[in-house]
Order: sequence, then C-alpha cells, then structure tokens
Amino acid sequence: MHIKRRVFIKNLILGFLGLIGFIYLDSFWIEKYIIDWNTHDLSDGAKHKIKIIQLSDLHLKEIKYFHKTIAEKINTEKPDIVVFTGDTISRKNTYHILEQFLKLIDPEIFKIAILGNKEYDAKVAMPLFKATFKKYNGIVLINENYAFLKDKRVINIIGIDDFLRGSSNFKTAIHHIDTQLDTIVLNHCPAYTDVIDALNSEENLKIKVVLSGHTHGGQITFFGIPFYTPGGSGDYVKGWYQKTTTKMYVSKGIGTTALPIRFFARAEASIFYV
Repeated sequence: MHIKRRVFIKNLILGFLGLIGFIYLDSFWIEKYIIDWNTHDLSDGAKHKIKIIQLSDLHLKEIKYFHKTIAEKINTEKPDIVVFTGDTISRKNTYHILEQFLKLIDPEIFKIAILGNKEYDAKVAMPLFKATFKKYNGIVLINENYAFLKDKRVINIIGIDDFLRGSSNFKTAIHHIDTQLDTIVLNHCPAYTDVIDALNSEENLKIKVVLSGHTHGGQITFFGIPFYTPGGSGDYVKGWYQKTTTKMYVSKGIGTTALPIRFFARAEASIFYV
C-alpha cells in the first residue's frame, strides 16, 4: 500500500507539472504566436469579389518572427485591401516599428487604418501616423468614408473614430456617401456598433459587415468565459453578431495588452470576400 501511495503521489505531481507546462506553453506561445486564419465569404455571388484581410490590435512594439509570417501570408493571399481596425501601435515613438511592419507587405496592396484607444493613450502624432501609412500605399480614416474601386465595382469603406478616446460619429463618417453601394464599416470598439445599427435603420446603407476588434477575444478566458473585457466592448467578445440592420465580426486581434499572455483566446487574422 505504501508503494502504491508513493506511485500515486508521483503521478499526481507529474500530472500537475504537465498541466502547468501546458498552460505556460499555451499562454505564452501557442495562443500568441500561432495565428488563427479564418475565411468568410460575404460576396453573395458578386461577379467581382473584393478580398479584404483584417488585422486588429497588433500593439506593435517590436517585429518578431510571427509578424513576418503574417506579412508573408498577406503577400501570398494578395488581398485587394488590408484593414487595420485600431490599436496598431500603443506607444508614442514606435512609428519606425509600424514602418518596419508595413515594409514587409507588398506595396501594391492598399491599406486602410482606423484609430483605437491605444493610439490616443499614446498621444500618437496624427500627421506622422497618417504619413507612415501613406508612404506604404495606405490611408487613415477618422469618421470618413472612401470609395474603393476594383474591376468596375465600387464599395464604400467607412472608418469610425475610436469610441473610448476619440469622437465616434457615424453621421459625419457617411457624409456624401453613395447609399446604393455595398459598405464595410471599420469600428474599433464593438459597443459603438449598437449606435451604428440604430442610426442605419434611418440611413439604410447596404452594410455588409462591421469589422471590430478591441476585446482580444477576452485574452484570458476560462471555459469560454472572459476574465475581463475592456470598456467599449459592450456585450461582445469575439466572432459574429447579428444586429437589426447590420452584422458585426469582432476579431480576437493579434497583440496583447496589460499581461503578455493569451489563454484560450487564440490570436487571429481574417479574410473576407465581399
């Protein structure tokens, strides 16, 4: 009996150490650096599909190997547009890091960025931020819209200012917009989509999807339940949500904030056909 007890205790300790090892590996490596790529077709049989890749919450501080693999994937996929849905950088003097990342992406690929709360927290110099994107075939939309043309097909891209630190204004963003075109909305904080949805019941824009981020999918979750979601998340964590006049996709994003770990909230990038 004494030997069996020793074996039991040994197995228990080994099992516990194995569990700790798995949690460490998952939190500090697998969930952070092995990007989950998802594909969604919203084209409804459109003759000229437009391919969009969404990157959210990069929180760029340095360029690591997995950033290079993301850029390689983008260059292989050859999307028409890469959209950056906020919190691309979160420190004031990291424009050179942003430039290093953008330099990895094929310059022929058009890029559209919006602001997140972290750009505001870092007091990012907007002229320099915009100039960096412009240098690499990109624009920054702050309560603005842009008509994107491909193969005689035009779609609207709307960029909403950050809900927490900026001045989100859907009405301003759709000024002079062609309401007959298919429309994509970039909106960092998913909670503001409630406002977009309510206002669009009057505007009747043909919104295919609202692309959001901010939540990191909870970043640390237990049995699918997030330990914490930041202000501006609303009742949203990750994935698809059907609203009254719109539907929204909330990306789990790529970077981390506060704690440098993810737990059952795999970093993701998404491909959309519209």
